[in-house]
Amino acid sequence: MKFFRKIFLAIKYFWLPIILTSVTALILTACNPTNFKSAAAQVPQLVTAILSDPKTFNYPLSQEFPNVFSLIYEGLITQNPITAKVEPALAESWQISDDKLKIIFTIRQGLKWSDGQPLTVDDVVFTYNDIYLNEAIPTDVRDSLRIGKSRKLPTVRKVDERRVEFSVPEPFRPFLLSTGSPILPAHTLQQSVKTKDQDGKPTFLTKWGVDTPPDQIIVNGPYKIDRYDTSQRVVFRRNPYYWRKDAQGNSQPYIERVIWQIVESTDTSLLQFRSGGLDTVGVSPDYFSLLKVQEKQGNFKIYNGGPTSSTSFVLFNLNKGKRDGKPLVDPVKSGWFNNVQFRQAIAYAIDRQTMINNTFRGLGVAQDSPISVQSPYYLSAKEGLKVYDYNVQKAKELLFKAGFKYNNNQLVDAQGNRVRFSLLTNAGNKIREAMGSQIKQDLSKIGIQVDFTPLAWNTFTDKVSNSLNWEASLMGLTGGLEPNDGANVWAPEGGLHMFNQKPQVGQKPIQGWEVAPWEAEIGNLYIQAARELDEAKVKAIYVETQRITQENLPFIYLVNPYAMSAVRNRFEGIKFSALGGAFWNIEQIKVTD
Repeated sequence: MKFFRKIFLAIKYFWLPIILTSVTALILTACNPTNFKSAAAQVPQLVTAILSDPKTFNYPLSQEFPNVFSLIYEGLITQNPITAKVEPALAESWQISDDKLKIIFTIRQGLKWSDGQPLTVDDVVFTYNDIYLNEAIPTDVRDSLRIGKSRKLPTVRKVDERRVEFSVPEPFRPFLLSTGSPILPAHTLQQSVKTKDQDGKPTFLTKWGVDTPPDQIIVNGPYKIDRYDTSQRVVFRRNPYYWRKDAQGNSQPYIERVIWQIVESTDTSLLQFRSGGLDTVGVSPDYFSLLKVQEKQGNFKIYNGGPTSSTSFVLFNLNKGKRDGKPLVDPVKSGWFNNVQFRQAIAYAIDRQTMINNTFRGLGVAQDSPISVQSPYYLSAKEGLKVYDYNVQKAKELLFKAGFKYNNNQLVDAQGNRVRFSLLTNAGNKIREAMGSQIKQDLSKIGIQVDFTPLAWNTFTDKVSNSLNWEASLMGLTGGLEPNDGANVWAPEGGLHMFNQKPQVGQKPIQGWEVAPWEAEIGNLYIQAARELDEAKVKAIYVETQRITQENLPFIYLVNPYAMSAVRNRFEGIKFSALGGAFWNIEQIKVTD
């Protein structure tokens, strides 16, 4: 459940379960913090910025960006965002059985954790069996590993000191990609999984919060957390035990330090980049023209990867359940939201082309599918996908069919209730807030009053994923090439099935939670697609899922902006892509001055 992104900083795990991101830029680069300016000349460093504090340093419990995990962890494999090929990471090789039910990985020799302890097959087995596959631990990773209608999980066992075997009960097409989740240290975390608190829950659930001293966070990625100053910055230092070396045998990464400055305003980031203090900045459409004319003078380059692999959308809370005897959504409003003609009317009433022209300065395209445009399974409007081009007349016709009417130009339902609802989003980004303001204005043209309210990031995510106390939201999801990454969005029980969220482990129960037939059908089709090995049939299944989503509109898709960032020319080795951004290969990037 992440909000749509434009920049990806060192994102190696883009095949992992989709999660919430923050605002327009996943990682917007910002200024060198004053404390570190003098150090910049002494060590190679990259200074970036995020819009809010990290929420946790515990990877399995994380659902949102900003998060630190792309820099500090690796899994058995990775996927190249340029070629889309699966490449070795902690595993140097693997073998897939003829019946496609087993994969045996051989891990690299001499791997170590950031504290110098050996990283072994035992860590792999622990990570999967004790954490990811452990039902007592609420993690979205598990949703992407569930197989078939039975939702069974794979089994993981140690073969010998260098080999580990993953087995599935039936063929599972995304099987290999599903093994890319970060490997975690058994010697540090195992006891917390076994130990229970007074409520009978693993103490792991409170392990590695953001108040944990950084030297206690044991990692295996190119960087380790060196320092975290709340509401100021996160500082990463090169992991001296990281395994990668270049062709000459030199240790990687080359950049010694990465600094994420916590900056709540993208305007501030822009100003500091223009003044020469920043290494890179996410280029949102409203910044593009200003920065483009300064490329040569400012000694930087703007990279454009085309449409991002993300989505942005409006969604309504379709949950009909009650918590502690109180409906999660006002029953009157719930009746509106659960009427598909109402949702379709909203879609027709939003002028996406004006949003592209004005808010995005023409630097984006209309979004109509939950599947990333880069995916081979993406279905376009030209191929028959239903779209909702701006049409106020169609919107009103649908509302009339659904029993709504007008009273002094105000839309009311059949019982005379005025149609009014709150629309939430995360605060801190001008583009996201401009989108919400336009939606408010557009819907006023069909007589609906929208109370648009940007909220602080943590407050917003708590409402959407925990308290479930919300009516409508403006947000987004990130993705990759494989739609099964979104299994936890489309499975009705999934941790990111946010338009009709089932309580997750540790949350208060909900009475009367219902799943609509179309909702269940999408979930079943995702199961079928993961089981199917014939690519033509896989494409046909995902085509059907896209048709169902566009007919029923659990998400009303909006605009897919171009993935753009500006990077100082002193960084050598940039291989920009919409999937990976500028620094997905950060271990290979050098600073030339």
